[in-house]
Amino acid sequence: MRDFTLHTYELLLQAIAEAGYTFLTFEQYCELKQRTGNAQGLPERFVILRHDVDKRPLYAQRMAQLEATMGAKASYYFRIGKQSNAPECIRKIAALGHEIGYHYEDMSLCQGDHNKAYEHFCQALEYFRQFYPVRTCCMHGAPMSQFDSRALWEHYSYRDLQLIGEPYYDVDFTQVLYLTDTGRCWDGYRYSLRDKVPAQQQRWNEAGWSFHSTDEIINALKSNRLPQAIMFTTHPQRWTNSTGAWLNELITQNAKNLIKGMLSTRRNQQPQA
Repeated sequence: MRDFTLHTYELLLQAIAEAGYTFLTFEQYCELKQRTGNAQGLPERFVILRHDVDKRPLYAQRMAQLEATMGAKASYYFRIGKQSNAPECIRKIAALGHEIGYHYEDMSLCQGDHNKAYEHFCQALEYFRQFYPVRTCCMHGAPMSQFDSRALWEHYSYRDLQLIGEPYYDVDFTQVLYLTDTGRCWDGYRYSLRDKVPAQQQRWNEAGWSFHSTDEIINALKSNRLPQAIMFTTHPQRWTNSTGAWLNELITQNAKNLIKGMLSTRRNQQPQA
């Protein structure tokens, strides 16, 4: 089975549903936790579907249509730049019943200036709220930037903007397994600079919850080897049935992984302040 096609993604959704998981948006997860003050109000088994739309928003729209057909709702996070920000696609995805959120990178865009970054964040948030009443945001890793946009919250609070969640702060990863296709594989934490949960990764590896391919995840779901709560993060530009686009993404991402691997090694070797 060729990985990272919409057909493969459909098989993944089927396996999730057949394993008895409830599909949640990240907004729903935060609301349920907020309502009860703890995790007791959450379904016994649930999957949060999160999509970071870094580019090619039409691919996100196709993924959203597939999910809607299968009765699954997901969270779609859009960047403010033109490579991601396509108003018509955003409108159509929201109309399908999915959540829209802001995929922020303001510290990178504003060269580490907290005040300018916050002002830029507020403007972008209001822009996206014309399409959906945005209540969650999610950091874009921006691997080529020296700035981690989560540093914005060292000086400000997103909760002051009526936002109820940011995955890297508001998901209890001691209870929720994190699986992301960063690096165009499911064990891309080896290449990722920011989209990972290092505090939990060794425990997940030891539990047998580290996978390379989507087919491995599907088999684990079918054999009931996964935990009760999972967040799946995908980048929709990777998932296509077009052979040409699929090969282009494969080649491009392999090159990016080499660069990101070198950057990660270099940053890990830098002396700590």
